[in-house]
Amino acid sequence: MGYFTPESLEDALALVAEGDAKIICGGTDFFPSLKQGQTPERIIDVSRIRELRDVRESRHGWRIGAGVKWATLSYRPLPRYFDCLKQASLTIGAVQIQNAATIGGNICNASPAADGVPPLLALDARIEVRSLDQTRMIPIGEFISGVRQTQIRPGELMTGILVPKMSEISGSSFVKLGSRKYLVISIAMVAAIIRSIKDKIVEARVAVGACSETAIRLRQLESDLCGIDLAELHHFSVDDKHMRPLQPIDDIRGSAKYRIEAAKEMARRAILRAVHGV
Repeated sequence: MGYFTPESLEDALALVAEGDAKIICGGTDFFPSLKQGQTPERIIDVSRIRELRDVRESRHGWRIGAGVKWATLSYRPLPRYFDCLKQASLTIGAVQIQNAATIGGNICNASPAADGVPPLLALDARIEVRSLDQTRMIPIGEFISGVRQTQIRPGELMTGILVPKMSEISGSSFVKLGSRKYLVISIAMVAAIIRSIKDKIVEARVAVGACSETAIRLRQLESDLCGIDLAELHHFSVDDKHMRPLQPIDDIRGSAKYRIEAAKEMARRAILRAVHGV
């Protein structure tokens, strides 16, 4: 087995271009899943690359390096609309995992229950993918194409996440349901971003995870929320029509029917928390 630890992005891309390899950064998903006799021939550990660990603001938005740790996101000063992502960062494993696991690994692992994906979907994030020859920007809703499937091509490396700027008055929240509070795989989760002007909702983004092969935006719910007075929001009903895009499964953590009912209540709570911060 070859284990490579490049310290520059250029060196990492050259190694990736050489052929099949497992790319890791925190390794919190990779190492526990290893089985005897199935170790990859080449492992490329990109955790030493400084460029992948930066969080930077630009005129158009924010760039989060693929190697940024979840713990870093949890305490980094960011606009209010990032609250959903920061709240999600605190639900990923224990503190030890949050200090090692990376946002890029969570996305590239492409689990239906990846806690980081619904917030990034609500944030309209794009995924930066690089090779020696080109850089591609892919909307996260297209980047994750199925269970454990992404649009990364041979010779490419995910290098960052780009989040466009939103109005500073936009609030957001993340709500997760599991069999316990910590160290748990999600049964369902919801991220919501709500923007209001003069006590009226003018924009809503609601994304649900762990209820389909990939996280999904609830476009009908988003549309129905626009125009509602904040004073009347407590009376707004999230119902079955809003859940139609979801395709949950029955598994050991919960039935499909239970997930739908849970997602409805969680969406309601996430919306209220995004507006009122409670």
